[in-house]
Amino acid sequence: MPKIYQHSGSHLFLLFWKASHAVMRYDHESIATQGFASLSDYAVLEVLLHKGALPVNTIGEKVLLTSGSMTTAVQRLEKKGLVMRERSEGDARVVLVHLTDKGLSMIQEAFAAHAENLDELFIEFSEDERIQFAGLVRKLGQRSQKLSKK
Repeated sequence: MPKIYQHSGSHLFLLFWKASHAVMRYDHESIATQGFASLSDYAVLEVLLHKGALPVNTIGEKVLLTSGSMTTAVQRLEKKGLVMRERSEGDARVVLVHLTDKGLSMIQEAFAAHAENLDELFIEFSEDERIQFAGLVRKLGQRSQKLSKK
């Protein structure tokens, strides 16, 4: 079996994979403590909080959900009274998803608490390290997209 060297692509990937899984587990736990059983529900509401009313397919692209999963998420959020769908005034063919007052209140509180939890996660990094980390992760993402066959 070949030896994995400390700075080889294999070793760096293993470190990244383990860290990303630990970070995602922390993220999911943080979101769950805000009352969300589903990461997708939180993600949809967060996009609407920051971007305003959007078509279902646009939300799906931003939160990386298929159209079927998006439809299910929006229906679930509608039943809870957190979002509503309305035809666009500019183009009646377009259906926009809006936050309700209840949804806005819930996601504002949840987002603030979750943001604090994420700040706690990254407290180990100095400001210079945060800048370096952001640059490296962005660079890695761009390189992997460039090399990807899709």
